[in-house]
Amino acid sequence: MDSLEIEVKFYLSDPALMRNRIIALGAESKGRFFEINFRYEDNEKNLIKKKSLLRLRKDTKTTLTFKSEPAEKKGDFKILHELEVEVNDFQTMNSILEALGFHKEQVYEKWRETLVLENTIFCIDTMPFGNFLEIEGTGPEIKKSAALLDLQWENRILLNYLSIYGKIQKKFHLPFSDVTFENFKAVDLKSDNFFHSLQGM
Repeated sequence: MDSLEIEVKFYLSDPALMRNRIIALGAESKGRFFEINFRYEDNEKNLIKKKSLLRLRKDTKTTLTFKSEPAEKKGDFKILHELEVEVNDFQTMNSILEALGFHKEQVYEKWRETLVLENTIFCIDTMPFGNFLEIEGTGPEIKKSAALLDLQWENRILLNYLSIYGKIQKKFHLPFSDVTFENFKAVDLKSDNFFHSLQGM
């Protein structure tokens, strides 16, 4: 089913505190799980040229996702068209995509806890390079939730995690493209200062 994904991110210096605030609003945790994601490209890199994403994700299930930019964008939020389907075999789906001419361009990992309050979804994400909160829902509910959580709206981040990593890679001259916990073991970003520079982007 094609739907609009509307969300914003906030960098978290204290994810445990933010989790307590979200729970205090009445949100219910759906659990915390490890994710591995493959991002695909063709040989001409047409997907990134079109600002699109083709992704295969494995956590407690396997999902194939295609994201693309809508014709009309609103600056307050990150808005994407999203097509997503659950499949039952990660490796076979990977083989199908490769047979169709796509290749695994990039791997990225995260730990994600999902909390739900009515129609608003809160994701506390532990990336190899830092902790973030994603709020997904309708525009008004996202703004309302941010205010209730004492988050400053001007501090929101509209970039996706791979775009954030692209800026990290450039600034810190990192030699790897895969965003894995193993690759970041020896990397010190001085996170707070760096991520403050992404606010409003």
